[in-house]
Amino acid sequence: MRPLLERIRQGDVLLADGAMGTLLLGAGLKPGGCPESLNLDRPELLEEIARNYFNAGAEIIQTNTFGAAALKLAAYGLAEQTEEINRGAVQAVRRAIGDKAYVCACCGPSGKLLKPYGDTDPEVIAQSFERQLRALVKAGIDAVNFETMIDLSEAEIAVKAARSVASKLTVVATMTFQPTRRGLFTIMGNTVPEAARRLTAAGADVVGSNCGNGIELMVEIAREFRKAGTMPVSIRPNAGIPQLVAGRPVYPETPEFMAARIPDLVRAGVSIIGGCCGTTPEHIQAFRAALDPLRT
Repeated sequence: MRPLLERIRQGDVLLADGAMGTLLLGAGLKPGGCPESLNLDRPELLEEIARNYFNAGAEIIQTNTFGAAALKLAAYGLAEQTEEINRGAVQAVRRAIGDKAYVCACCGPSGKLLKPYGDTDPEVIAQSFERQLRALVKAGIDAVNFETMIDLSEAEIAVKAARSVASKLTVVATMTFQPTRRGLFTIMGNTVPEAARRLTAAGADVVGSNCGNGIELMVEIAREFRKAGTMPVSIRPNAGIPQLVAGRPVYPETPEFMAARIPDLVRAGVSIIGGCCGTTPEHIQAFRAALDPLRT
């Protein structure tokens, strides 16, 4: 395959996979359990998920490493197994898809608040991301996606950590925004233009948004990113806002509903389209069917 970033820069619109946590919960992960522990205990499940997304048409498959930085794993007593957990996630995807799609490491927030709002030094968070990235890069990822970020300062730290570990690695950084009467903001008060500018300056190759919103608001967010700069944009919406049913989240947006808005994302100039919470291989298959007629 051609390098991922080369294809994006030449105008390709790439399809990524959908939710990981949604499928893990459906496969028996207990609420509050450590999803990344399955990298050690049930690697065959991760292979199955990767294979299903690939068969649905995804060209970018993410690893089960959202919470696999040492700081997050420490809460489960698994920090000492950081390298093994991250390596296992990459290997599971590779066994499923080989070199037929791009393997993108998924990295989420540290779960800590930076000083002065919290008690964690930036250096501690940087070291945690660097440790995770070293393991992921050694395992052979094609890209990394720092996602569901709500603190732009932490996202900058993560991007710079990736650049320090592997200067040529394709780096995607996506924030989660919420609509307010004053516009779109992260929980920490960051705007779309601010995110686009600072993430680009930190070294991100692709910027954008994931999680927190259904596809209709994500179209608006995509347009705001295009107005804010010329960097490639990644958008991964939830399947709507969930409601709790019998203690589990149920997402209302069907594959057909979301797929009908894929042309709007393409017209907005989005380079990577995928799904976040609540999306499934069925969603990605519908996205593929909607996207293919639009590709040149």
